[in-house]
Amino acid sequence: MNITFRQLRLFLATAETGSVSAAARAMHVTQPTASMQLREISESVGMPLYDIIGRQLHLTDAGHRLAQTARSIVGEWESFEQSIHAMQGLTQGRLRVAVVSTAKYFVPRLLGRFCESHPHIDISLEVLNRDGVVQRLRENRDDLYVMSTPPADMALEDEVFMANPLVLIAPQGHALSARKRLSLSALQGERFLLREKGSGTRLATDRFFLAQNFEPASRLELGSNEAIKEAVAGHLGVAVISRHALKPTELAQDLCILPVSGTPIASLWHLVYPKARQISPIAAVFRNHLLQDAKI
Repeated sequence: MNITFRQLRLFLATAETGSVSAAARAMHVTQPTASMQLREISESVGMPLYDIIGRQLHLTDAGHRLAQTARSIVGEWESFEQSIHAMQGLTQGRLRVAVVSTAKYFVPRLLGRFCESHPHIDISLEVLNRDGVVQRLRENRDDLYVMSTPPADMALEDEVFMANPLVLIAPQGHALSARKRLSLSALQGERFLLREKGSGTRLATDRFFLAQNFEPASRLELGSNEAIKEAVAGHLGVAVISRHALKPTELAQDLCILPVSGTPIASLWHLVYPKARQISPIAAVFRNHLLQDAKI
């Protein structure tokens, strides 16, 4: 096979954007040039790498394998570039971080403080639900990942850097809000607003219910913390949510924390990456920054 490094980057951009035109823009070439280069790559591999079905680009099995290989090669090259910059006394390059949606309430601040000390580093921050972050982790698409419940079936470098207390919230003025302590069973008749199955908060909540031998009379699943807070404020029910997702103004005006026995539910924030991955110098610097700056 005779595929150039630039062609690999073009194919990787195509795989990650799902669009030839978007990949062409990212690589600063015309779409006809990108299409011609992609045909040359397919001819060199000897197999189709993607199909266009209903204007949607779908990678073939060979395409997925090539994208994985290209991602590894590009990652190694960027790590090499960063090492050379470090030898030259420079700190520049790109840091890719993927976080679950609840982490968006504090990770940007940590990144901001990091960028103040390293202004020449480009940051790519992906905020997704847990399934999306785990998928990126399996595909080795980023330098570092932040989540509360790492997958148990992967060999990971895993460091806990901060507590993630989960509390039970209700609308301001709830009938039980004045109680100093109450049992979970006191909420048996309440509708529980839950995150989607697979989210870290949902997994911890389900474990808590199981340990308390509790089954809500009514459930409603919502896909984001913001939707859950709005629904609770609108008196649709009660919910378990990360304390990090609650703003002081929300607790002062619309929401309250119920003093349920067994809460806050213990949970932790993890910084992970595959054991097989040698992280870049910049990722290593950010890792150390995060562990020092965020630990409580």
